[in-house]
Amino acid sequence: MPSYELALVLRQMPRPELISAIRRTAECILDSGGIIRKLENLGTRALPHKVSEHGVVHREGTHFNIAFDTSPTKIADLKEEFGRDIDIIRRHVFKIEEPEKFKCTLHQEMLPPAYRKDVQEMIEIAKRKQKPKYNYNSGLDYYPFQK
Repeated sequence: MPSYELALVLRQMPRPELISAIRRTAECILDSGGIIRKLENLGTRALPHKVSEHGVVHREGTHFNIAFDTSPTKIADLKEEFGRDIDIIRRHVFKIEEPEKFKCTLHQEMLPPAYRKDVQEMIEIAKRKQKPKYNYNSGLDYYPFQK
């Protein structure tokens, strides 16, 4: 199952109501067959601009990040479910991409530029793209195309 991250902004409310809203969100993920990996509270902050959601204008919100694994077919259902919850102001689901594996080439990077393999390849490409130059030693004493 791929990993996803849910960024939530909940309306400002007392702690018991906030806990019940997070519990509803977590149960929705678990009911869809997901596995919650991490729940992170980012605190209550002022929103960058006033947000109107479910007929109410909000200026502050409590931010949460939830990392979870679930089937890609369940994401649309989760978004729809979160959209109906009146306590959730904003919700975005992001797919967590695995970082690319790369080989360390520090010993090659420490070489002078003329000895590096990638620099030598660039020099070869530049040599192939050079145009042939006009040979001025053609037997004439003058350049025939000059006016």
